[in-house]
Amino acid sequence: MSQDIPRIGRPFVRPDAASKAAGAEKYAADHYGEGLLWAGAKRAGVAHGRIRAVDIGAAAALPGVVAVLTGRDVPGTNRQGIVHKDQPVLCDDVVRHCGDPVALVLAEDRLVLRKALDLIRLGIEPLPGVFGIDEALLPDAPLVHEGSPNGNILLQAALRKGDAEAALRSSPVVVEGIFEVPFISHAFLETENGVAWQEADGRLVLVVSTQAPFRDRWEIGHALGIPMDRIRIIGPYLGGGFGGKDGATVQCLLALAALHAGGRPVKMWWPREESFLAGYKRHAARMHYRIGASENGELQALDCRLSYDTGAYAHLGGEVMALGMEHASGPYRIPHTRIEGVCVYTNNPIGGAMRGFGVAQVSFAVERMMDRMAARLGIDPLALRRKNALEQGDTNGCCVRLTQSTGIRACLETLQKHPLWRGREAWKAAAGPFKKRGVGMAALWNAMGYGRGLPDSAIAKVELTREGAIRVYNGVSDMGQGNTSALFQIAGEILRQPETRIEGVQPDTERTYPSGSAAAGRTTYTYGNALIQACEELRRRILGWAALMLFADTLDDLELLPERVRYAKAKKEVSLRDIAAMMRDEARVCISQFIMPVAADAPDTGKEFVIGFPHLLFSHAAHLALVEVDELTGAVEVKRYLAATEAGRVLNPQTFEQQVEGAVAQGIGYALSEAVRLEKGRILTPDFATYIIPGALDVPEIVSIAVEAPEATGPFGLKGVGEVGMNGPLPAIANAVSDACGIEPNHAPLTGEKVLALIQGKGAASHAE
Repeated sequence: MSQDIPRIGRPFVRPDAASKAAGAEKYAADHYGEGLLWAGAKRAGVAHGRIRAVDIGAAAALPGVVAVLTGRDVPGTNRQGIVHKDQPVLCDDVVRHCGDPVALVLAEDRLVLRKALDLIRLGIEPLPGVFGIDEALLPDAPLVHEGSPNGNILLQAALRKGDAEAALRSSPVVVEGIFEVPFISHAFLETENGVAWQEADGRLVLVVSTQAPFRDRWEIGHALGIPMDRIRIIGPYLGGGFGGKDGATVQCLLALAALHAGGRPVKMWWPREESFLAGYKRHAARMHYRIGASENGELQALDCRLSYDTGAYAHLGGEVMALGMEHASGPYRIPHTRIEGVCVYTNNPIGGAMRGFGVAQVSFAVERMMDRMAARLGIDPLALRRKNALEQGDTNGCCVRLTQSTGIRACLETLQKHPLWRGREAWKAAAGPFKKRGVGMAALWNAMGYGRGLPDSAIAKVELTREGAIRVYNGVSDMGQGNTSALFQIAGEILRQPETRIEGVQPDTERTYPSGSAAAGRTTYTYGNALIQACEELRRRILGWAALMLFADTLDDLELLPERVRYAKAKKEVSLRDIAAMMRDEARVCISQFIMPVAADAPDTGKEFVIGFPHLLFSHAAHLALVEVDELTGAVEVKRYLAATEAGRVLNPQTFEQQVEGAVAQGIGYALSEAVRLEKGRILTPDFATYIIPGALDVPEIVSIAVEAPEATGPFGLKGVGEVGMNGPLPAIANAVSDACGIEPNHAPLTGEKVLALIQGKGAASHAE
């Protein structure tokens, strides 16, 4: 570790880098325990059906099996879910997708567990299912949730600004398009897992791979009828999350297992195939757009209808749709909008949170529409975007005035000046035989935080240890995005201590304080602001105690330095260790809370959204993709990629660039290969042999340029950078393919088969492909 003080704005190697590289860092998957039991779920294997019988006799009789549990053994409500409690821990009467758990087995080892799961016999009477958005909306469609007053509709909403229909009628130029994206998987390295046990006093302890440890207590408590203060959640570093661990996965099952384990630790660790089967997915969506503009390229109106498939349970389906609707107009000034949305239940896998939460889908649609509009008008696509780019003080597409830093125009100008843009025509002309080259771009924005109606709060705790070191108690999970690095930098900057004198505590509901989920681009913003306040208070206390020990009349003459305080006038110093020894325990700890500000004026639209609308803060980006298409196979190769990103001030250039590069790599998979293929709710891509994510050879050199526009409310001017980069590759690459081949790729992913079919004039392949 470095002896340098981690400073704001300078590259700083992650404090966890060495331990992770050496394999010494312990993830949840690395936790076991003496006398360990293994738990596993028997999955339905049927997309929709009524449970008539669950025969556990043979499994329960198998030597080495400790318990076999069914829905009747769940002591609480047996329902989990972040907003809507509609997902059973163990299904008790109906199964609604193939990955639904019906029974839970505890066994002495994994071999016995596997045998026992095979011995359970399920008697499930098949019910008619619904497997698509249109199907779910038919008047006589089978209901995924019997008795639902809204049929298969989870949420239906509308945003209106001005008179979109009249404005479209009067617009000289109108373009229209329909776009579709499939379910995709998070495909994180560390699959869903954890270990749990019951203490002698009855309390439950879980070490789990989670993005929301404090909310997990609430989910488990509600589902199993256990008071929250009887549940402790420990959240080590995650081996990836991307939203797929924002919500209960193994948590309730593990807690239930621990209640039947006699105090022994129980481990559940989904293999990759189970992660595909039962884990959350990015929502499949269809988007129908119409955009009108004047002859000089000023956008006049937007009319769009967004349809999301949330699968078998609500999870965050309504909230994902709400954010999609909020971003449906893109980072553009449009005076008239009508944005309608519907989110439906089906018997498909469960849709949930994923990086670019609802925004990645609509970015594809609106950015394809901008290129179509540019082509119709004969205007350069970048010039069209610049002409209509939102600026601070403008009102966005859902009637919210932008009062905070707004950097989309600066991102577009950065892209415009770059050699990759300026030299694009020469680059395209140099394509080899049977190759076509194209260049495409996308303008992007992504809201930060939970939005109005759900307090976005963090409570930071910092301690001067008895050894004179600084200890930061981090309540927000670090799933690889590097927020721990930023917290070290904040503490180092304010308290002037080197990295070797700063310690970090990862989320633990008994040691840290509730600080929300690692999600929504809010992790460092919210916790960082709380930590600044706590560190500044600790700094004042350290200097105050030093003044007593050094006989200084005023704090102004004292300087906080690594491991000591100096009183220059008297040429005296005192060590932090000695100061800590003088302080009482409560004086060495500072705790502070920060709540993210929200938009001051709620718009008179979107009343259907109970929480999460609208947002105050947005990050921005402009992406450029240079692609080469094989005319013989349709295969698309991304040759170069540029991302200009505005996310406030950059605290750590190294982690900033890593976030951008990671998001672009993930977005390339969304653009070119990733799709959860389904047949009547059954997953046809259950592993990495069939579900194709990009490898190192598929990701080109990525040029990342930070466009700094410090945010007045951010910690040292920061905004969130984690999500906005995910939204760009699909539209930028699709626009580049269109530029190369003169085709209209409107269905993701852009596989070779689809692109070749379009080149040959056979139209887009089906959504399922």
